Amino acid sequence: MIFKITMQEYVAQVKQTLVELALIKRERALDAMPDSFHQVFLLLPALLHYHHPNLPGYMPEPVPNGISFYQPDKVIIDKLYSQFAFEDSALTQPTTKISALYSMGSTCSLGQSIDSDLDVWVCIEQNLHADERAALQQKCTLIEQWASSLGVQLTLFVVNVDRFRDKHHECLMGENCGSAQHMLLLEEFYRSANLLAGKLLLWYVIPDNFVINGQQYDSYDECILALIVSNAINREDWIDFGSLVDLSAEEYFGASLWQLYKSIDSPFKAVLKTLLLEAYSWQYPENKLIACEVKQAIQQNNMQYFCLDSYYMMLKRVTDYLHAVNDQQRLNLVRSCFYLKVNEKLSFQDTNTSWRQLLLRKLVNDWGWHHEEIANLDGCDGWKIEQARQIHEVLLQTMMTGYRHLLSFGRRNNVESLISPKDLAILTRKLYAVYEVLPGKVTIINSNISNDLSEPYLTFIHVKNDRVNRPGWYVYKQKPTFESIISHQYLEYSHSLVKLVAWCYFNRLISDKTQFFYRDGDNHNPTKLNQLVADLQSYFTIDVPSASEEALYGPCEIRHLAIMINLKEDLTLDEQQVSFEDDLSHGNVLNFGEKELSLIQSINLLYRNSWNEIRVLHFSGSLCVLDAIKTLLNRMHKDADLPNAIKIFCYSQYLAKEIKEQIEQLIERCIDLRLSTTKNNSEQFLPLRINGSSWYLFFERFGVSVHQFDNSIDFYGAVSNNKVQGRALNIQDESNELPNEIDSVACEGIIQFFFEDTQEGFDLYILNENNQVEIYRNCNGNKQNMVRDVNSFYALSDDRFTFVASSSVNFNLPQFYQILHDSDGSKKIVLFNGIE
Repeated sequence: MIFKITMQEYVAQVKQTLVELALIKRERALDAMPDSFHQVFLLLPALLHYHHPNLPGYMPEPVPNGISFYQPDKVIIDKLYSQFAFEDSALTQPTTKISALYSMGSTCSLGQSIDSDLDVWVCIEQNLHADERAALQQKCTLIEQWASSLGVQLTLFVVNVDRFRDKHHECLMGENCGSAQHMLLLEEFYRSANLLAGKLLLWYVIPDNFVINGQQYDSYDECILALIVSNAINREDWIDFGSLVDLSAEEYFGASLWQLYKSIDSPFKAVLKTLLLEAYSWQYPENKLIACEVKQAIQQNNMQYFCLDSYYMMLKRVTDYLHAVNDQQRLNLVRSCFYLKVNEKLSFQDTNTSWRQLLLRKLVNDWGWHHEEIANLDGCDGWKIEQARQIHEVLLQTMMTGYRHLLSFGRRNNVESLISPKDLAILTRKLYAVYEVLPGKVTIINSNISNDLSEPYLTFIHVKNDRVNRPGWYVYKQKPTFESIISHQYLEYSHSLVKLVAWCYFNRLISDKTQFFYRDGDNHNPTKLNQLVADLQSYFTIDVPSASEEALYGPCEIRHLAIMINLKEDLTLDEQQVSFEDDLSHGNVLNFGEKELSLIQSINLLYRNSWNEIRVLHFSGSLCVLDAIKTLLNRMHKDADLPNAIKIFCYSQYLAKEIKEQIEQLIERCIDLRLSTTKNNSEQFLPLRINGSSWYLFFERFGVSVHQFDNSIDFYGAVSNNKVQGRALNIQDESNELPNEIDSVACEGIIQFFFEDTQEGFDLYILNENNQVEIYRNCNGNKQNMVRDVNSFYALSDDRFTFVASSSVNFNLPQFYQILHDSDGSKKIVLFNGIE
């Protein structure tokens, strides 16, 4: 009897603490938030409790509704009536199909700001049929749309209590996190959960050591059973997602990779979460989780840590870790990121002091920050490119340092990544697209760092070979006076003017008010520069949708292509070389006039690809057209979609129209031939007369090659005897012939694996970055294990660090395909899904 009373009192105390904590968190969630947030936050339980035509989220089909133990108070009832003319008196209480509503994440914490999202779990215990769950999800979508109309970013996740017990990997936090993190997502929920309505979480009652009244139990579930048997709890009053068990090294690896992915869009928030995972893994396998600290404090009725604020506790844990490893640089960064995430701007005078301001002011005083440091962070919206790039570089270095620690952790614990091949490919490929520094790639500074990077003046200066400066182009944000230039550092350098202007444009340095200056020796005329900027503004949009999962999982494809001709060199101005007495209407611009000169002396290919990278390729000289076409076509695999748009810009003073028209026709013809070639032969070719010589483009199975023949005898001899060299693939005999279906996805620049099942096992075809092939017949073993091992090799290898420009990492993992056989004998290629 004493045991029953003791345990009942213990459970009653935990329950009371949870209720009090929910009230405190509710007040904090609403503090200093706009009226629109108040409306969504307060009315959300009622909208899911009731289902009525007057309320947001209504649909005529039956929808599971009703929240356990929920009864709206008079304030909510009055709001429903005044805003939606809804009265609950005419309705019977609904059958409860929803066990609870919990917000999670930054809501109710120091990390919440007016820009924060509202993430809510709609918790269900009932065995809903698929159509019932779909209807509930549709209702949630309609409520999200209503919230969005008020300016609140609400996301409702329908979560079954068995999700974590059964290890279901559907995504709860955004695209592709499903297999990257599982129990760590539950840990984040437990440490930040805030009850909006419904049942309390049973997990907070169960001691971590499974000891009840001095008796040791073997498992979490046995503890629950003991509480039920002793009448300490009524199981129907509580909701339970299970215990925090099986936190593996593999999950730490996948979750950390996911946070790197999140850092692309939310750098300040992701830094804190990434370092928290690093701190967790530093203690592995002893998992001292913040959620367990929260539980212990609740069980002891100890409301420290500023009322169990999840963001404050994250910062404390990360601070303790960075002090332990003596990493002051990253500690300074994480404090700055934390301050920016809270977004309270302490340097501004505000008579309406909130609890967040009071707590944040105490923290910055403890850190020893001066007014100048605070004012600089408060003015981040006005940072220009130098400050934005500096914080971008520090953020990136911090992420890469964390990634190196993660590699060490993975090797130390023999990690075999449990993240699915598809998810791993998508995660790493977006990281590759954003972070990898490559020749010709335009580096984009994270646009979330500052709101306005535009400059009133931009001066582009060309420097020839000298002993002091690298030859190429430099851009300054001052007018081109000697005093201005000599006393300031240039913003960016590039060998190519097009790449430099593109860097300025896509990083938003250029506005409609920006004035341009041009210095190339004695040439100070900015006409071409102004036209180049105007062409960029008219053709390329800066803000585009994020690359889709399908695009990131597939080969990289060109989406928008600008071909810029003769920006700097212009042979049409040379009267000694070019005679305009020739018939201009029939002249070949690649072999013009009696001297057979190519009028195209430089080409720049500027394009955005399907991974949202911006690339610039520069070609110069009389054969630049040939080099540009070959390079362009070899970046197209045979099943590639045509670019959404191709635009040709010519900056020649004369014959610009003729040059544009002829190059446009040539490009269209070449792309058509590239995407229609089906055999590994030289039967499809295109002869070109360029600068007095005969050249041939051969459209082969895996690419395009270029050859020059002095006469027709050499050409036809080469074709008839199949002696043309330089093919992407040289098959030795018919037994090693590749399936033709591979042609459709073969793509340069990435390693590709193709599985084809046989009676003895499977054949494996591997194409490297240059489309060179290796064939392995009748392989044995598990394909899924092989994919995992290959991905682990690439993910955990130090060789993938390039240490160029901010210690970037090559995240471009291989692609995997399966060759399937249809009943009619035909074959098709699909993405390998990892299922045997």
